Amino acid sequence: MDKLELAVRTFCRWLEANHPGITTFANVTRDHCLGWIGHIAEAPTEKTGKPLGVMSRIQRISGLSQFFRDTALWQYPDVPGHTLIGAGDAPKFPLKVPRFIPDDELDQLMPAIDAIACPFQRAALLVARWSGARRTEIQRLPMDCLDRYPDGTARLRLSGRKTYKERVVPLHADAATALQQAIYLRRNAPERPFTDERTGEEIRYLFMSHGKLLSTFYLFETAIQDACKAAGLVRPGGRAGTGRGTVSAHRFRHTVGTQLAERGAKLHTIMKVLGHTSVSMALVYAQISDQEVLRDYKAVLGPGATIAGPAADELRNGSLPDTAVDWLTTNFFKTELELGRCLRLPAEGPCECDLYLTCAKFVTTPEYAPRLRARREVEQTLALDAAQRGWEREVERHRCTSDRIDKLLADLGQPAHPEEEAENTSP
Repeated sequence: MDKLELAVRTFCRWLEANHPGITTFANVTRDHCLGWIGHIAEAPTEKTGKPLGVMSRIQRISGLSQFFRDTALWQYPDVPGHTLIGAGDAPKFPLKVPRFIPDDELDQLMPAIDAIACPFQRAALLVARWSGARRTEIQRLPMDCLDRYPDGTARLRLSGRKTYKERVVPLHADAATALQQAIYLRRNAPERPFTDERTGEEIRYLFMSHGKLLSTFYLFETAIQDACKAAGLVRPGGRAGTGRGTVSAHRFRHTVGTQLAERGAKLHTIMKVLGHTSVSMALVYAQISDQEVLRDYKAVLGPGATIAGPAADELRNGSLPDTAVDWLTTNFFKTELELGRCLRLPAEGPCECDLYLTCAKFVTTPEYAPRLRARREVEQTLALDAAQRGWEREVERHRCTSDRIDKLLADLGQPAHPEEEAENTSP
């Protein structure tokens, strides 16, 4: 049952119970729709005894809105003829950071997955781990889904289920080996090809048994729960109080996207691997991870941080008020400049200049030393050029900037020349 059918069915049941006099959609008004929206936000459901979640309500409202929109476009009789509700009537869904699997949990989980007895479950989870493919895409992999690039790297072909676009992604050797074993077991299967209901292609599916597709519940949910319990990644709950795994199979997709972004993959690459059709979907992963935030935050605001600049003394002696510290903590990554950070507070109003090398609110860390040295070389080159042209004031300006950078590097305990740094770090 799709979201439109489900939305219209639940709306009609509510109308029947609360407005029995309405016998045609032509008599439905916006007030009726708003009343139904309020009802689904509060009424308990039969399955859980709790009201629908935010995402479920958004889907119901979107489905009903689509029904009114489509029937108006198709000029059906006995309908309102226009949309009665829109996206603004739906609750807002909070944007969440993708829940990737931390490295330490992956190290515990992967041996448990490798030990799964069923070759199809093992192959499905390993493909999910290393490809980032959706569960339904893996469930419907064809028998000829695996081949290789010219250099020998395994290549996985994913059919266009959700986006109607086939894509090809590299595949880790562990996943390719497990997938090849599953293909070998199914090579002599007698069943005829199935017609894919979306693409219309004749396909021999890989994950099948007794003429039927193996369910995603068997391939992923059952297998990942067993692996989590074997690895000790369990939280309270589950059936019979035996606990429930802390990792879901879908988190492998988030993990692949996050790892690609953190290791410098291009946005187009993330879109290609994950099968995203819009940049906004891939941009979810192209953000600073919590570990990156923690490292840079400690570099400036953590105890014992090595810092320089006019604002450094205020940080060292703890003279900043609590409100200032709270603001800096919340907005830390909005303060980054080319060569350091600005600690100007909102109460001080907007900055009137861009001269952050002499600004009283500027602070920098050893992390910026290479860029400071590069800027110093630029200023010295510009000073020489100005001297050749006879521009004395320009010479003075560039030399002042170079001297200021020298002082910042000295305060940070960093050499002014790259070759000095190489000598200091050489064994």
